[in-house]
This record gives sequence, C-alpha cells and structure tokens, in this order.
Amino acid sequence: MNLEEMLGKVTDFIAKEANTKSVIGEAIKMGEYSCVPVIKVGIGFGSGGGEKDTVGGGGGAGGAIGMQPIGFLVSGNGEIKFIPASTSTGLEAAINKLPDLIGKYMDLRKQNKKD
Repeated sequence: MNLEEMLGKVTDFIAKEANTKSVIGEAIKMGEYSCVPVIKVGIGFGSGGGEKDTVGGGGGAGGAIGMQPIGFLVSGNGEIKFIPASTSTGLEAAINKLPDLIGKYMDLRKQNKKD
C-alpha cells in the first residue's frame, strides 16, 4: 500500500467515525426534558515517506481520534441550557472565583476600618 492509499484510508476512517452521533450523541428523554450529550472531538494524523537510490524505501501514516464528554444540552419548559460535565480548573477556575474573592476582600476591609 502506498502513501496516498494509506492517507485515503485514514481520511475515510476519520470521516466515518467523527459523525454527528459521535460528536453530539443520542438524545435522552427524561419526562418533559430532553438531554443531549455534547462531546469534544480531536483529530490528528501524520505521514512520512522516503526513497533510497538503490534498494528499498518506506512510508507510513497514522491517525487518531480523541473524544471527551464536555456537557449536556437540556431542553424543556421552552428553555435550552448547557450543563458542563466537569468543573473548571486552572486559570479558568481562578478567573471564575475572582468576583467572590474581591467581594470577600472588600468585606474584610470594611470590617477592619470599623475596628
């Protein structure tokens, strides 16, 4: 199998596997609510090849798909909400906590001024 054939097979596989049902998932009905899982998909592939002047040569290709659940779309009562599957971490978590920290700091300053 030559390099072009390998890349064709990898591309066909990715197109087949990264479809809507893989990325979004099947809807789940819970009473009056519908819940649709949302999944993040990452795709990567690479290839390489070479020829030798005398005998031989070589080539190769590879690909990978990674899927990770990120949350759920919940619809009901005329509303659609996104519910994340995990809490934020790292810098995002620190930024999300910043308003609370500022509020606590200001309360502490007010209390110290009274004393």
